[in-house]
Amino acid sequence: MRVFITGASSGIGAALAHCYAARGAILGLVARREAALGEVARATRARTETYACDVRDLAAMDAAGRDFIARHGVPDLVIANAGTSHGTLTGEPEDARTFAEILEVNVIGMMHTFHPFAGAMRQERRGVLAGIASVAGFRGLPGAGAYSASKAAAIRYLEALRVEMRASGVRVVTVCPGYIATPMTERNPYRMPFLLSAEEAARRIAGAIDSGRSFTVIPWQMAIVGRLMRLLPNAVFDPLAARARRKPRRGA
Repeated sequence: MRVFITGASSGIGAALAHCYAARGAILGLVARREAALGEVARATRARTETYACDVRDLAAMDAAGRDFIARHGVPDLVIANAGTSHGTLTGEPEDARTFAEILEVNVIGMMHTFHPFAGAMRQERRGVLAGIASVAGFRGLPGAGAYSASKAAAIRYLEALRVEMRASGVRVVTVCPGYIATPMTERNPYRMPFLLSAEEAARRIAGAIDSGRSFTVIPWQMAIVGRLMRLLPNAVFDPLAARARRKPRRGA
């Protein structure tokens, strides 16, 4: 099995690398932090190719994809996991760049991850493209407009891609985690219900991909929470959300 994972230097991505290494997979791992990525690769003890690049850089992602295919063939599974999150407020000058970065990494970066492989997978009529979205994309969360918008966009992008690939033999999987204990959530100043470790999240994500389901919320309890959030009328949702504590802004 050949698995290509972005955002693999920590958190869910690193846990997924270990999960698939335990299955005997050949790994292609992408992250910006070269030293941390190398540590993950060595720790997996798997046959691994590492690519220290930014998912926002299409040329770099295409080069990584071509190299992996040349060395090991077309992947069986590509997981677009790279993501970033900061609190953002519209009107704060220093947040405008952060807003754009979050959208670029979480949405454009996902497309860049799939770009080198989609054509080859379609030609071979096999493979899985899996995107890590979030329950944060179900409703707009105050103070996290960029993150909520990016994950909502990721969910819709994956839906469109799934339909595009429907007759190709290539499966597209959307995974929406709830709260996962990673460096991205460790500064959250609020209670995180149903919090999972990165290792447990990776195990469940791999199981969801294996199951053949096209859309999964992890853990299942957050699927109920997400469904209720979407059903709440604005007159109820707005005052409840307005009272919630907010994710820290960059530098705060």
